[in-house]
Amino acid sequence: MSSFAGLRLAESALTAARAGMTVTGQNIANQTAPGYTRQRVEQAPASAPGLTGLWKSGLGIGAGVDVTGVARLGDNVLDARVRDALSQSGFWVSRATAANQAEAVMAEPTKDGLAANLNRFWAGWSDLANTPDPAAAQVVLTNAEVLIGQIAAGYESIAGQWTDLRGQVDRQLADANAVAGQVAALNGQIREALQSGRTANELIDQRNLLAQQLSTTVGAQGVVEADGTLTVRVDGNALVSGDASRALVATGPREIADAGRITVTWADRPDVPVAVGGGTVGGTISALAPAADGGSLAGVAAAYNQTATALATAVNDLHRTGVTPSGTPGGDFFSLDATVPAALGLKVVPVNLDQMALAAPGAGAKDTTIADRISTLGTAATGPSKTWASFVTGFAVAVAGDRQRADIADMGAVAAVTAQQSNASVDGDEETVNLLTYQTAYQAAARVLTAMDEALDLLINRTGLVGR
Repeated sequence: MSSFAGLRLAESALTAARAGMTVTGQNIANQTAPGYTRQRVEQAPASAPGLTGLWKSGLGIGAGVDVTGVARLGDNVLDARVRDALSQSGFWVSRATAANQAEAVMAEPTKDGLAANLNRFWAGWSDLANTPDPAAAQVVLTNAEVLIGQIAAGYESIAGQWTDLRGQVDRQLADANAVAGQVAALNGQIREALQSGRTANELIDQRNLLAQQLSTTVGAQGVVEADGTLTVRVDGNALVSGDASRALVATGPREIADAGRITVTWADRPDVPVAVGGGTVGGTISALAPAADGGSLAGVAAAYNQTATALATAVNDLHRTGVTPSGTPGGDFFSLDATVPAALGLKVVPVNLDQMALAAPGAGAKDTTIADRISTLGTAATGPSKTWASFVTGFAVAVAGDRQRADIADMGAVAAVTAQQSNASVDGDEETVNLLTYQTAYQAAARVLTAMDEALDLLINRTGLVGR
């Protein structure tokens, strides 16, 4: 063994301790950085150089320590679990949010809800039956105008919310396409770094954050390949593969009254649909689906239309059977414009008491039989109030179910992120201990170097001086 081997050994110890302090400092510096995964220096003992020959070579002492790499203390399984949990959470939270907003528009059960206004409308007819004078008739007409105004306003609010969410789908897909491009670019940089023997830990952290965004947005799933790249898939097809990415686009109706369903396709293959079953895009598209497919917003809009139609049909059927104070046969109380949704096409036909058919034919000018029958529609088993109340009850149950699923999915996402962070996040106390350990090792290695230097100085400069 060379007399100078000790210097090389001490130098390797200094290098390893210095690398440990540097990596520990990197961890401490990024303790609060989003997505950062803690790192550790990987070391291995350097073997003594091998010698060959006919004779025994003597004792071989190791050559110090080698820094073999800087390990990223993440877990691909935990990362994948986080992506899956964020996909489910994004889906149910976006669907529940849309349903909550629709429920707020309905304002049921409150004095400002449609049910309360329907009750006031029927009560007005009851008062008119008891007191058939112009003042009571004006109350009925005013209540009718308020009622159809609320139906139209409710429908327009839901239609506006639908249109806003439709535009949000386009924006979210545009953002997802941009993020997919960034993931592809990082894949190329990571692959190049790993193939050249460099570390890519920080690049991998950036990519993981972007992959989580894709999972939250479009429910993407990711798999780490052998070359270090991350393949991101939506509906089983690659959104990102290696350093290449594809784009998603949404097609279909732009307004709630338009027929059809919103479909996501590949920009380069518009004839191939992509079933986005997770993420905020999937949840939003689910909320925007037709009423027959469980779309919450379309269901509310359809309920407004059905209530408007039921109201016009029920009141008109009775109003036509009566006569006005002048003996003229009664006509429609409500009119419906067939060119627009029923909730928007409802109008009041009479303008005063003289045009309202309150009496049964032949019963006399003071008869109010028809008005009394109309007032009982509020309690009819198949009347407009029952139609609306049945929908409100069913919708409330559905919204509560969406909220519950959103809460469960959110708790699952929190648990997944907590498990990931418990493994990957930086612990300040642990890093402080590591820093002190590497500092002590550096000082000890420096002392070894000093000792070897002094021994060599004695050997080189003092050998042969004894006895002179």
